[in-house]
Amino acid sequence: MRPEKRKRILIGVIYVIAGLAALALAWPPGGEFDWPLWTIFTVAFVLLSFQSVEVNDRQFASSSQMVVLTAGVYFALSQDASPVLAMSLLAAAGPLTKSDFANRRVFLPSFNFGQLIVSAFAAGNVLAFLIDELAGGRLPDLTAVMVATGTAALVYTASNNLLVQVGARIVYGTRQIIPWSRLGILFAAQFSMGVLGGLLGVVLFESNAATIPLVLIVYVIGHLVFLSYSKLREAHESTLRGFILALEARDLYTRGHTERVAYFCRLIGEQLAFTGTQMERMRWAAIIHDMGKLAVPVEVMEKQGRLTDGEYRSLRRASHKVDDLMSEVEFLNPMVQICSGSHPRLPHENFDQTGHSHTTRPTLEQKVLAVADAFDAMTSTRGYRMAFTQSKAFATLREDKTPLYDNDVIDALERGLTGIGRSYGPPDIVIEQEEAASA
Repeated sequence: MRPEKRKRILIGVIYVIAGLAALALAWPPGGEFDWPLWTIFTVAFVLLSFQSVEVNDRQFASSSQMVVLTAGVYFALSQDASPVLAMSLLAAAGPLTKSDFANRRVFLPSFNFGQLIVSAFAAGNVLAFLIDELAGGRLPDLTAVMVATGTAALVYTASNNLLVQVGARIVYGTRQIIPWSRLGILFAAQFSMGVLGGLLGVVLFESNAATIPLVLIVYVIGHLVFLSYSKLREAHESTLRGFILALEARDLYTRGHTERVAYFCRLIGEQLAFTGTQMERMRWAAIIHDMGKLAVPVEVMEKQGRLTDGEYRSLRRASHKVDDLMSEVEFLNPMVQICSGSHPRLPHENFDQTGHSHTTRPTLEQKVLAVADAFDAMTSTRGYRMAFTQSKAFATLREDKTPLYDNDVIDALERGLTGIGRSYGPPDIVIEQEEAASA
């Protein structure tokens, strides 16, 4: 059995046991339990969970946390049943997503079963405790409910995210999962929906069953927020993949080059403790860093040998024209800034670029892309030379006094490659034998 499969089984079992233990602790309910209303909450929770959308690499989200907090607040205010049990049972009903069903997954549903129940159990206990303490045995006022709901929403969202991240890292490792980006925005969205869900619980408690359809509509609107974000993310990824296909159709060398440069950027970023958002920005910058080639004359692209200064200047001028066009696209602009400053400059270089800047003092992200790009170029065979060995490529980069080739960035790439036991370019012994034969 593969190590990853063993880890998946182990984590799945641990999370299921933790979920069942939380359910056992939440039972019995105590007092009367409004099963009809709980059933309505459950249907809403299951449907929203089933329609979860991918908002990051293997991270799914929906507005189902609104339902959990609505149920928790309603049952806490009714004082007839335990909000802990209501929230925990709700979470137990919705571990399946559409993707799990389509791909016949077992691990992710069992994983979600455990982490959702534990998150709901923790939030339910916090909610029940705070409402009881703040109310002093009476029905709490709106301020007390807001404080309790906000704290419970924070606990639910934080627990959910933490348990997902821990499980994913243990099972998949850092090499198989792209670091999650924009976690602050996503966390804030989930937390806000939790608070809104709690307020809906107050509305339900203070009014009657006629408000249930309105509450359900709010759930749908909340889900559309995540759906729109997911669709936008997919559109960005599709745009970038289209750029790669267009460039590869014109330049065969590019095939594989962009992926390797993106991978080297990721290794460097891991060593330099980049955030998930920085890592995503570097990956996208690596994908589009050679798009300027689309405007380069064919005779320059296909030349077998080194380019003259004039030809290189022509290439750079054409590249900057493409950069100008791409910088008009809002989501691409930050990556264009990185790409534009990641190529070595010629003396007195100025192409009057309009949508992006070019500086003699490169940023850290520009240095990372420059080192990754140069390293891949050196360790790949070109029309005018053989590939460098890895050790020679690193030595050449360190000897170059170009501000782009920062020793800290070069060291980070070397540590990253050493850590995964990978080597690029021909082995040193092959080069030594060829040099000896030539002599």
